[in-house]
Amino acid sequence: MNFKPYNHTEEELQQRIETILKRQNASCDRREALKTIFQSIDFTTLEAFDNAQKINEFCAKALAFPNNDLHLSVPAICIYSPFVKQAKELLKGSGIRVATVACAFPSGQMPFELKKKEVEYCVGQGADEVDMVISRGAFLEGDYDTVYNEIQGVRDICQPPVRLKVILETGELKTVGNIRKASELAIMAGADFIKTSTGKVPVAATPMAAVVMCDTIREYYETTGQMVGFKPAGGMTTVEDALTYYYIVKDILGDSWLNSRSFRVGTSRLAGKVMEELLK
Repeated sequence: MNFKPYNHTEEELQQRIETILKRQNASCDRREALKTIFQSIDFTTLEAFDNAQKINEFCAKALAFPNNDLHLSVPAICIYSPFVKQAKELLKGSGIRVATVACAFPSGQMPFELKKKEVEYCVGQGADEVDMVISRGAFLEGDYDTVYNEIQGVRDICQPPVRLKVILETGELKTVGNIRKASELAIMAGADFIKTSTGKVPVAATPMAAVVMCDTIREYYETTGQMVGFKPAGGMTTVEDALTYYYIVKDILGDSWLNSRSFRVGTSRLAGKVMEELLK
């Protein structure tokens, strides 16, 4: 399909964000919103010092979440690929999916043949979801074919039921036009989700990037009837930050997206804060 020209300025988008937040703050049930957010959190550890013992403890924490009075659980954990097989065994029967990152996360700087080998390893280890980064260097050079072909090549490896999230790293794309173009490429190449960020760069998720990405998802859905998920990740430090992205999704995409099949949140640090508010 051919997407429509996207000519919105940053100033126009910012005004729109303010309107969305005002409208949704006035009409949304905060408690129900927080329940949805908690049940959409990709509980994540992606640190250089991760090891087998830490993954044991991390999985135990994920498994303990449903023991709260509300019986709410996270839908997935996200970890580095060497620990996928271990996590799959620890989480067996829990319904918690195992996601991993790939394609030279977080930089994307690796020959594509090696990226494919990495993704094949992830799938072979049992990953339920793969979060790949795009080649921002190629994208910023205007080499859109390379970016598209790499996503499509990874999609070919991640056959259903494996789900593919494509990380745009919007903070490095910088402009509205670039975020829009990268969203189009990822969707057309077969992404199940488009995701803002790795969380490893100074500028991660922003409301402006979220609006551009959700607008692109909406246009694709209206033309094809196919739903693509959205995941904001990185940069969220308060419960209000997480609610901002919930409100944007609700306003632009609607309630059909507000579940873990189509909405994920990369904000592990807020899991405890969200649950604390819900249990008050």
